[in-house]
Amino acid sequence: MSASTPPTEADSAAVQLVRKPQRWDQPLDPSISDADVRFLLNLEPFNDLDPKVFPKATPLEGIIRNDTRLLRLEAGQIAVRQGDFGQSAYLVLDGKLTAKSDGLETSEDLKRKASTSPGESRFSLIDFFGLRPRHRFAESRKPEEVLSKQTTTRETQETEATRHAVQGFDPHFRDGVATLDKGEIFGEVAALYRIAQPATIVAAEPTTLLEIRWQGLRILKRDNGLRDKLESHYRLHWMLEHLASVPMFRFVPEPVMKSILHSVSIRNHGTNEWNNEYRKTKKLPIAEQLAHEPLVCTEGNIPTDLIVVRNGFGRLTRQHGASEQTLAYLGKGHIFGIQEIAEQIYGDEIHRPVTYQTSLRAVGFLDTLQIPIEVFIEKIFPHIRRSELPIDQTIVTRIQKNDRRGGRNSAEVRGRSSHQDQSTPVAQNLQSTPMLEFIVEHRFNNGRDAMVIDLHRCTRCDACVEACAAIHDGNPRFLRNGPRHDRFQFPNACMHCDDPVCLVGCPTAAIFRDATNGMVAINEATCIGCGVCANACPYENIVMVAIQDPKGRPYRDEDRGAAISKATKCDGCVDLQGGPACVAACGHDALVRLDLTSSAPLNEWLEKRGIG
Repeated sequence: MSASTPPTEADSAAVQLVRKPQRWDQPLDPSISDADVRFLLNLEPFNDLDPKVFPKATPLEGIIRNDTRLLRLEAGQIAVRQGDFGQSAYLVLDGKLTAKSDGLETSEDLKRKASTSPGESRFSLIDFFGLRPRHRFAESRKPEEVLSKQTTTRETQETEATRHAVQGFDPHFRDGVATLDKGEIFGEVAALYRIAQPATIVAAEPTTLLEIRWQGLRILKRDNGLRDKLESHYRLHWMLEHLASVPMFRFVPEPVMKSILHSVSIRNHGTNEWNNEYRKTKKLPIAEQLAHEPLVCTEGNIPTDLIVVRNGFGRLTRQHGASEQTLAYLGKGHIFGIQEIAEQIYGDEIHRPVTYQTSLRAVGFLDTLQIPIEVFIEKIFPHIRRSELPIDQTIVTRIQKNDRRGGRNSAEVRGRSSHQDQSTPVAQNLQSTPMLEFIVEHRFNNGRDAMVIDLHRCTRCDACVEACAAIHDGNPRFLRNGPRHDRFQFPNACMHCDDPVCLVGCPTAAIFRDATNGMVAINEATCIGCGVCANACPYENIVMVAIQDPKGRPYRDEDRGAAISKATKCDGCVDLQGGPACVAACGHDALVRLDLTSSAPLNEWLEKRGIG
């Protein structure tokens, strides 16, 4: 029977008819009333929005009714926690909150309970052999799991769990604590850019918030006026937090940092939905791939800005004959241009113009904060510890000579703080340039939990695949296929990306990022089987599967007769005490899960295998 043909009466006994989930079957707040919607539509910023810019399928009123909810916090309750991955923006309707980028360190309540981190493998044989329920048929679901009537998802439950009161919280504002008052918005950058919250925010008094989940916020940004307001709000409230998070800037006085904010440019290079472009270019030769990557700075040009990466990834390249050689990649918090700026400042012995020594390209999407070089030199550089400058030793020696000429002693140069020196991340170099080229070419630098197999140790026994199938309804969540470099294979398994573009188009928020550990998860109750996430994944690591009931009867949509599908992928075995079953099942130590957003884990793993 064709998937698009409605079942006959004879067929109905062999299938389970259910209503396919729809976009707004589960509103964020099912209790929201017509009066609430009317009230909100008359408030700023909603009363200034142009209803004509919103699609008919997702009108402004529908967004307010389905993608928002009212939250009431008592003094001391947490709204968002620093380091959690954002899912929503919040509009302050009434009350006041405090925000601090380094947390409220006096409160033990802000500390999260320890949880298994991505790639960690502590496997329990009891988990694998005894306690997980098994189904007779692959991809079996109970009827209530196909279209849940629950009003809260795992994502919502996790958010609720963060809002306990902080015991002994002092509502009086201290130095370094920002305030958020009525009409202000927070959380929008973390939600829209799929990054961690920059600050912990706590209600200083009884407060009412309107939570706007990112699916609705993304549509609201169609209004140009709101988009401009959000950027202005970021510059006023959160740009300082992002700049202050750069270790090299931590001794710059806050008044100085505030004085430069109007000079800092916010620039996007490439597209936030970079997966579409990558699909077109990933099979091209590396030289042609580079040609499609937007140039941010070009080798040989005079430096104009110090660049701080706010989100996304950049590729550093250097001219090598007729081609470009990849040297490193940059991620959130990394800086570009400090080497050249230092040479310009201490260049009295250099009789040549100072130029960029490398080119910086956007790998898919790169979001930057750019500080004009003259502003950086005049206002920020004097407050930076010379010992923390991530520059060549030759420049350090020149700095020391200049300091001695100026009569400054080492204590003055190093500053009065007792804090240990911290290096500012500039670039992530891999020892093997071919390996580096391979990782960036395939965008594996996006993977926080990438699977890597050492083929010299792998016996092709498929124990890893069988272990995965055993705990996932007989259907393994990865394939032992994928790109290879030298002796290493990178199989098709969800990497729980640093920038998970699979989330972008999901209309129901069924695929989301776990707030606490960053793992990308799927809430099947709200998955409508549209396949948007599977099509968006640039690594082809999400698979749509037709599901059936525990008796093996396929589920079909009662309206159209089409098979009910759900998105499936590696879940990191987050509910297993021991971590990923695939890693534990490998008896030859051939398989590992690594965070490739940093070079250190891969370098350490290569060194253990005697590979330089």
